[in-house]
Amino acid sequence: VETIMILACLIINNRGKPRLNKFYERYPIDTQKKLIREVYQAISKRPPSACNFLENAYGFWGKGNGVKIVYRTYATLCFIMVVDSAESELGIMDLIQSFVECLDHQFENVCELDLIFHSDKVHFILDEMILGGLVIEARYQNILPSLEAQDKMDRASR
Repeated sequence: VETIMILACLIINNRGKPRLNKFYERYPIDTQKKLIREVYQAISKRPPSACNFLENAYGFWGKGNGVKIVYRTYATLCFIMVVDSAESELGIMDLIQSFVECLDHQFENVCELDLIFHSDKVHFILDEMILGGLVIEARYQNILPSLEAQDKMDRASR
């Protein structure tokens, strides 16, 4: 029985450079790079007025017609979730919004440099929300106490 619902979480800048990639299934590095490139090419060709969902993205992931790409662009960063057909597009859009709100809280208006220089914190936030491809927490208000506790431990260890 297939239980992974989120196949990947990606953050790509507007020049096609990946700033975060987290795959919840094993793929060789070359395949990951190819998938990231293909997803970016598909999204970057779409006009800003287009819907933020790409359904039946089977060409990318080889899983039949059940793969969807859900994305949202903030300034120069595109937050992308590749999900299976069991996931709600609107639920994933809310998850992306919560993720960005957590990042904004952590970095006070997140920017691309925050993702580059603090990738450990970005992965920590993502891991608080998604575990093994399953959403475990989608409300940023419930994640903030964990972030604050982690920051407190980081300060204490210095």
